[in-house]
Amino acid sequence: MKLKNPVKEYRSEGGTVFSCQYHVVWCPKYRRNVLEGDVADYLEQFILQMGQQMQYEVLDMEIQPDYVHLLLDVDPKPGIVSLVKKIKYQSALALRTQFPELKSRLPGLWTRNVFISTVGTADTSDIQNYLDEQKGK
Repeated sequence: MKLKNPVKEYRSEGGTVFSCQYHVVWCPKYRRNVLEGDVADYLEQFILQMGQQMQYEVLDMEIQPDYVHLLLDVDPKPGIVSLVKKIKYQSALALRTQFPELKSRLPGLWTRNVFISTVGTADTSDIQNYLDEQKGK
């Protein structure tokens, strides 16, 4: 699911201008194929709604039966690790409430593990040009 234009946009919050994008992947416990059909649809909508509340943007999302892949644009202040923990915790509660059958299939919905990688956008020459412009060269 492509949601946003991949062109980097900068945001501003409390005197800080930023654009921090992360590639995030996690799996259900035991890599079980439980993210299908209504469960996957519900999870997708839940993650999008949480983005509005927690002030992150979902740039891309792919939910497969045994993993969740996100491309997020995140405010750097709260930090990506704490944000992902909140997404996993809140989504597990919501999914297990909405789909009680998940409780019988898995003792906990998500593994503790998560993959997080930054997404670079600026070439070093772009950064150097920006710094030169700031210096008035």
